[in-house]
Amino acid sequence: MNIIQQATYSHKNVEIQSREYAYKGFIQVEKVSLRHRLFNQNEYTAVIHRELIHRHEAAGVLIYNDQQQKFALIEQFRIGAVSDPVSPWQLEIIAGVLDGDESPENCIRRESIEESGCELNQIELLFSFYPSAGACDEIFHLYVAQAELPEEGGILGMPDEGENIKLHIIEYSALKFLLQSTRLRNAPVIMALQWLQQHCSKLENV
Repeated sequence: MNIIQQATYSHKNVEIQSREYAYKGFIQVEKVSLRHRLFNQNEYTAVIHRELIHRHEAAGVLIYNDQQQKFALIEQFRIGAVSDPVSPWQLEIIAGVLDGDESPENCIRRESIEESGCELNQIELLFSFYPSAGACDEIFHLYVAQAELPEEGGILGMPDEGENIKLHIIEYSALKFLLQSTRLRNAPVIMALQWLQQHCSKLENV
């Protein structure tokens, strides 16, 4: 088995020619001109022009409870899915942007209270990854955590931040159907629920 543990090159093999901001708002867009090393050669590419989207670091958590045999997802409107043929209201895990020098774990604890009312325990980090490295520098930290879930969902979020969030409390028995449906359209929720499916399989074999 060939497992790639070390990258072929590093940031030292990229030559930045110029960079300038084209837009600064909640996100920033930067125009970058660069050259990078070619595989198996000492040569570099010709100058490449790219747009780089800067987004703050983010973290999310799938909240579940083995005793209750339930997990929590939220539903909210997303501008990126405004033309989605199923719905712009996306099913997601609880997530948010890190505030200043806040740690990812503190972020998910805060967001969990705001979006579900749940206090987390037994927190586990699954992955830290780039959701869209082809154009965006955002890093997303994906967690799972057990918590005492409410019997029913509700409407939560921070209205002064424009949030209107619907909390869903879902039975483990619906997990397979949900993974086969068309309602899951973003990477963190799909990754988290695939983890939960494996977790449930382990519980059944104990």
